[in-house]
Amino acid sequence: MTTKTRVAALEGWFTLDEHEPHLLGTRCTACGTCYFPKQSLYCRNPACEGTEFEEVPLSRHGTLWSCTNAAYAPPEPYVAADPYEPFAIAAVELAAEKMVVLGQVVKGVGPEELKVGQAMELVLEPLSEDADTVKLTWKWKPVPETAA
Repeated sequence: MTTKTRVAALEGWFTLDEHEPHLLGTRCTACGTCYFPKQSLYCRNPACEGTEFEEVPLSRHGTLWSCTNAAYAPPEPYVAADPYEPFAIAAVELAAEKMVVLGQVVKGVGPEELKVGQAMELVLEPLSEDADTVKLTWKWKPVPETAA
């Protein structure tokens, strides 16, 4: 059995650690403001004139801030499955950085199953594959509530 090579659909945007993936952002070295996607030219914090950034792994966990569905295929460069299947999109506030990051929700979870304020975690799922390669992307997954 041949194992397919697993690659990031967007190189440099997230780690490929299957158990604990992280989005990769940048932090301004002058004020500490974090960005995703990465910032490299200037700090967008109005109180800062910083122009140097360091790459940082961002929080894997956060809180659902908002969600919706993608009932129609997004425009290019998104590569939609054929036939197209609607999916949920989540805006998740990262736990440490307190910034909101958009992303797809894992396959099989629709917006009707999501609740603002619920815990979410970052996971990897296949986006597409060919004979040799699986392209992975990050997605948000609801964290099951623990029984009290």
